[in-house]
Amino acid sequence: MLKSIKNLFFPKVCHACHNLLNDNEDTICMDCRHDLPVTNFHFDDTDSIAKALYGRAKIENGTALFRFEKKGNVQQLIHNLKYRGHENIGFLLGNWLGGELKSVEKYNTIDIVIPVPLHKKKLKTRGYNQVALFGQQIAKAIHADYIDDVLLKVTNTKSQSKKGRIARWVNSEELFTIQNTSSIENKHILLVDDIITTGATLEACISVLNEAKHIKISIATMAIA
Repeated sequence: MLKSIKNLFFPKVCHACHNLLNDNEDTICMDCRHDLPVTNFHFDDTDSIAKALYGRAKIENGTALFRFEKKGNVQQLIHNLKYRGHENIGFLLGNWLGGELKSVEKYNTIDIVIPVPLHKKKLKTRGYNQVALFGQQIAKAIHADYIDDVLLKVTNTKSQSKKGRIARWVNSEELFTIQNTSSIENKHILLVDDIITTGATLEACISVLNEAKHIKISIATMAIA
């Protein structure tokens, strides 16, 4: 009864299409869930992530859950996650991708999951890192440790979503640093982010992480543009 009254005044809607959710649906409606453009990179050995970073950063494996399309449902999901406070989207997508990665042998050698960090000022303003729950759920699924105090963002920048490839690369220079490197040495790291476009941010993170000794790095993102 109370749930019905709550839904009357605060209806639950799909964070992709914004239609009302049924009682047995959560965060994303079943129609959108079936229609979202999944990549299946981790299942079919597609090396699109490696191609995006070719000649710039060496990775072991790379995957993205979805293909990003402008004005599509994936864009809606990420926008709602980053700018409208819907952290539950990160939780759902982490469970989704984590559930798939745990059945893929090459991702079960991962020891640590590390999120691309936010600068402390942006973290304070937003209140959360949009990839935190995503990374935590993946780590839980593949039985890895989640660590968010090694890779740090030291320069606060404006959104790079409308910048070109060159501008993004320049803005990613010297944005990150690491601490407590001994905790990641000799480990296989999964670096997680929301979306890979030019790969400049991930490239910058990988460059800094490689200051630690004898590490391997793989990548998992919510989407690839």
